[in-house]
Amino acid sequence: MSNPANPWTADLDLLVGAARLAGARALDFFRKGPEVWWKNGGHSPVSAADFAANDILKKELLSARPNYGWLSEETDDDAGRLDCETVFVIDPIDGTRAFIAGKDIWCVSAAVVHRGRPVAGVLFAPSLDELFTAAADGVALKNGEPIHVTEPDASRSTRMAIPEDMTQDLHRGLSGGVHRISHVPSLAYRLAMVADGRIDATLVKRNAHDWDLAAADLILSRAGGALVTLDGEALLYNRPTVSHETLAAAGLSRLSGLVDASRHLAGH
Repeated sequence: MSNPANPWTADLDLLVGAARLAGARALDFFRKGPEVWWKNGGHSPVSAADFAANDILKKELLSARPNYGWLSEETDDDAGRLDCETVFVIDPIDGTRAFIAGKDIWCVSAAVVHRGRPVAGVLFAPSLDELFTAAADGVALKNGEPIHVTEPDASRSTRMAIPEDMTQDLHRGLSGGVHRISHVPSLAYRLAMVADGRIDATLVKRNAHDWDLAAADLILSRAGGALVTLDGEALLYNRPTVSHETLAAAGLSRLSGLVDASRHLAGH
């Protein structure tokens, strides 16, 4: 429900409705062998479900906010977005490989970015019936209930979902070492797992894109955490270049230690 004290809650409501529609459409294809194409030199799959969900999101969102810019993984980029203060940043299915394989961890990622930072964000995982939401200055919610990052606990290791080749030297840099969680196929969902406390932290390999990150970035920040560069800087979105360098995500009380322990992984 919109909150007059926070102008971005109306946009959040819009994102939620569109994401639910797009997620329902994607489910029509799930585990039914959708047609698949390969892009980026054959390294990145895209399915008929991605395009169908993207079409719904674009129609629902731009019809309601025609003055907003548009950036989506499954739409040819339009440099006109750079002239817009406010932009929709969309990944119709984050975790397409998992989707194609019939695995449940994939989600619709939808954000509103204003002057370079996300101000409304939604992650909807329809196969899991999970909805993560946040608006600027609001509370991060999962299925309507507040979520929060974990606090440091000296009695146990840091639970991290990271690629195996990024665990190098982290055991020595982090108090208590690292307990590596198995691969999470959706990057946006992995960041949501930090936000709701199922894991303590994660690292993001270079070349993640705005659409992978923007919604989850806001949800994590409203849950008491942050997604930053290995220089400790917040991310800016809707730039000419939409990819990012190696990143770190954790609760604020863990973040400086994680960044310090991870700087040698810059460029991964």
